Amino acid sequence: MKYMMFVCTDTEPETDESRVPDIEVWVEENDTAGRRVTGNVLAPPSAATTVRVRGGEVLLTDGPFAETKEVIVGFDILECADLDEAIAVAAAHPMAYGGRVELRPYADR
Repeated sequence: MKYMMFVCTDTEPETDESRVPDIEVWVEENDTAGRRVTGNVLAPPSAATTVRVRGGEVLLTDGPFAETKEVIVGFDILECADLDEAIAVAAAHPMAYGGRVELRPYADR
């Protein structure tokens, strides 16, 4: 099963940084196991372009659509046996400690 994992900042990070796993180790372990299909860090929200079409006209807005304190800073696409495995992978990600990680399964089509 494929999952999109959004890696986000959070206003309440883990205060004990000694408990935070190393990102390079997380990437290597999940790449080697075949659970991480791809992933990357994203440019800051100030680099975003929001695209909408209204009345047949393309409307562009510089920056993010919504101003929030939490920001999506990266993503990973996971291939896991089930939600339990995806949760275990997400819980081991460093941003689960310093931010938050949101999992979304691919929709059935």
